[in-house]
Amino acid sequence: MQTRIITAIVALAVFVPLVVIGHLPLLLLTIALGWVAMGEMLRMTKTLLVSFEALLSLTGVVALVVPNNFWIWVSDNWPMTVTSDTVVSTIAFLFLLRTVLSKKSFNINDAGVLFLSMVYIGKGFHYFYLADQKGLAVLFFGMLTVWITDSFAYFCGKAYGKHKLAPTISPNKTWEGSVSGSVIAIVVMTVLYSVTGWLHRPVLELLLATVFLSIGGQLGDLIESSFKRHFGVKDSGNILPGHGGILDRFDSMLVVMPMLSILGFLQ
Repeated sequence: MQTRIITAIVALAVFVPLVVIGHLPLLLLTIALGWVAMGEMLRMTKTLLVSFEALLSLTGVVALVVPNNFWIWVSDNWPMTVTSDTVVSTIAFLFLLRTVLSKKSFNINDAGVLFLSMVYIGKGFHYFYLADQKGLAVLFFGMLTVWITDSFAYFCGKAYGKHKLAPTISPNKTWEGSVSGSVIAIVVMTVLYSVTGWLHRPVLELLLATVFLSIGGQLGDLIESSFKRHFGVKDSGNILPGHGGILDRFDSMLVVMPMLSILGFLQ
């Protein structure tokens, strides 16, 4: 427990100021988080970090994380049209070509797992950075919803949880904890943002958005748990002592941040 607390304090001391500063410092941090997260997926899939497919994956994460205005600048200063889509499409082709030239050491299943992981991680962190650019109120609407849901789902599940939510994927989670965490997050976030007026949104819209984000965050947690269960690992990594890896800490965010865009909060 002491290790977890110390790690959390140090991480927050680095993370929060960069979130507040935003812009290039946060973008560099976001790219670094994306690289580490992709590295954790490579580790889980037992892919060498110096392999061609690892290089493709890490390059793709950067291409997906960086904001759209970067690609506008590239296109304006480059004789060819270069966008995130063209880079990712090229990487997809190279993944497929690798399956042809690998002599069965790298097959279509391997390519699919790495490409899907690349998109999942890259776009998740892309929208994380975009949410910060839209304002701290937007970013923290997503983050606080996740934190409140997770915290109360854990404590309520421990206190009176009896019915397993997903026993084959995450046996410690319960329906009672899940529902309690969502209900508390919905009430707290709707009241907090309605009273403060941080987002200038109707109460009903805030309530419905919190419902979707709270559920989405828990699904993100289960998605990452299913990865770990499939690959037979307890934690995605060990970069955060007592907390596991970057994917362990950002699993919910990688789903919630794109959902903020879908719900219209990043326009």
